[in-house]
Amino acid sequence: MTPRQNSQPAAPTASDSGLFLPLRTAVVLLTAVVLGLVIGGLTALTGAHPATAAIAGLTAAGASTAALRTFIQ
Repeated sequence: MTPRQNSQPAAPTASDSGLFLPLRTAVVLLTAVVLGLVIGGLTALTGAHPATAAIAGLTAAGASTAALRTFIQ
């Protein structure tokens, strides 16, 4: 007799599932981009110069990435 093997396959990991990014990383980056767009859009609506709105959006996206990384687990 041969030993019984587990008939269920192992859970896929990020390296063998064909994903470009792990799901957590994709969610963090997508949320940071959305927050950056919202902040940049709101800044533009105040009548600020477009470059100022872009800098505000980029800053918000960059700053929120670190915070979202700890919140989303």
